[in-house]
Amino acid sequence: MVNDAAAAASSGEASRVTATAASGEAASPTRFTKPAEPRRGKGGRGPKRPKATRNPKATRNVEATKPAESAEMATPRRSAATEAPMRLSVGQLVEFREGLTAMDRDMTDAERVDLLRALEEVTGSIAAAQATLAADLDASVREAQRAAGVPAARRGAGVAAQVALARRVSPSRGVVQLGLAKALTAEMPHTIAALAGGQLSEWRATLLVKETACLTREHREEIDEELCADPAGLEGWGDRQLVAEVRRLGADLEPEALVNRAKRAEADRRVTLRPAPDTMSQLSGLLPVGEGVAVYAALKGEADAARSRGDERTRGQVMADTLVERVTGQSRAEDVPVQVNLIMTDRSLLGADTEPAVIPGHGTVPAGWARDLVTTALQTDHKDTASSTATGTTGTSTTGTDLSSTGTSTSTKAGSGSVGVWLRRLFTDPSGSALVAMESAARRAPAGLARYITTRDQTCRTPWCDAPIRHIDHVQPHTRGGATEADNLEGLCEACNYAKEAPWWSTRASSDGAAGSTGSPGSTGPPVTIVTPTGHTYTSRPPAPPGAPRQSRAAPEPSASEDRRQRRTDAA
Repeated sequence: MVNDAAAAASSGEASRVTATAASGEAASPTRFTKPAEPRRGKGGRGPKRPKATRNPKATRNVEATKPAESAEMATPRRSAATEAPMRLSVGQLVEFREGLTAMDRDMTDAERVDLLRALEEVTGSIAAAQATLAADLDASVREAQRAAGVPAARRGAGVAAQVALARRVSPSRGVVQLGLAKALTAEMPHTIAALAGGQLSEWRATLLVKETACLTREHREEIDEELCADPAGLEGWGDRQLVAEVRRLGADLEPEALVNRAKRAEADRRVTLRPAPDTMSQLSGLLPVGEGVAVYAALKGEADAARSRGDERTRGQVMADTLVERVTGQSRAEDVPVQVNLIMTDRSLLGADTEPAVIPGHGTVPAGWARDLVTTALQTDHKDTASSTATGTTGTSTTGTDLSSTGTSTSTKAGSGSVGVWLRRLFTDPSGSALVAMESAARRAPAGLARYITTRDQTCRTPWCDAPIRHIDHVQPHTRGGATEADNLEGLCEACNYAKEAPWWSTRASSDGAAGSTGSPGSTGPPVTIVTPTGHTYTSRPPAPPGAPRQSRAAPEPSASEDRRQRRTDAA
């Protein structure tokens, strides 16, 4: 039964994942039962840790009352025969997942609460299994690369990218997940055991790994045992309480490590910009605490002074405007020169069409807001104003930078006098669904072609990665005859471009990738297929430009890995 798989998955085995294929008629809903309570201590056994070793101020007693279990709800513990590791198949997990989606919703509220807790525990077991698999994958790939003669400094390249693709997350998130997996499996056995037993969430396990990262392995293992050998002692703790206790223990064991960690943190100071809803952006600065407090105090002081003079703006508005004015040197925040790549159709720019515009690196913005942006730039008396607008169909693009005409585009300056709005026109194919391709005889994409690729792809082309484009790279390497043309170029972030250079990775453009062709309805250019060392394939398609014909999304063709997975499911 599916409930057997749920109980087995939350039973506390660190390196074992057990699932039993569901039986019975698929059409009938699955009746879930409450799993057995997990055993306490290391591996479900072992004595509780003496309370004297804990911080008495950090403990909290939590009593939870639960309805009495009936014989129907109770689930027996696994027998000794099931203690041996089982070979888990994708087919078993698929059936378990389908059982969850077909569960019988006719139950009491007490049963719903019990299932919520049980499913949360199963989630921890799944996270522990994923960590174990990721660590094993890293070890296997490193060994294969060693046998192939890969230098030690390059071994392990591409593993985090494989983890990210498999888990459908960004490459940066894949790096975090792989690092978490290696720390848990190699240095924190009690933490991963608690995670597998459902007594610890993946997020709280991440906090434990993060807060002990600066310690030696010996001290990290000591904290791991102190806190997680008996995870029942953490019951009721909040995240802040957990972090505070880890830091207290770390300060007692290795105070100099925390001091060095604070010094290294200053090297990570930076300023970042992220898109926010409603055509806003979020500018963040990671600064040493003294400098951050000083900046905030200066902005707050200016806001208080402005408010005392009768300024009608809110304190937050004055602080934001003051930040812009002091950083840019302008007398008014709204007079800052605009330098934005804005992609929109001519119908949206010159008429009243509602087709949204696109700002590469930010996303979609309303057509009316985009028109206002251009209008404001035209009305602002600044010689250096730079507002960039490129079209997806028959429109124009504007920019104050030097955009000399390249390929099939044309460039004109709108307005007169000191207005700095430049219009650049990018043509599409007759269907209106793809930008006309450009090409070059050089190995490195020239500025015009690079701008075209950045405009077309908008963000990194790797699936589930939306990082800004940093590299314009060949799909088929130039050294293997790949042409420097739009259909053989893609925009990538640094991490993804380096990952594809790892051993046994490859990429290929679609066979129908003639100039101007589209890999899917409404997309620009051919799709690109990524092939990982394990043979799994992932397809990347550039986004459709504004004004592209809206068509229903057809079901994608199954990849080779999906075919293999289906065959394994059928065989199971």
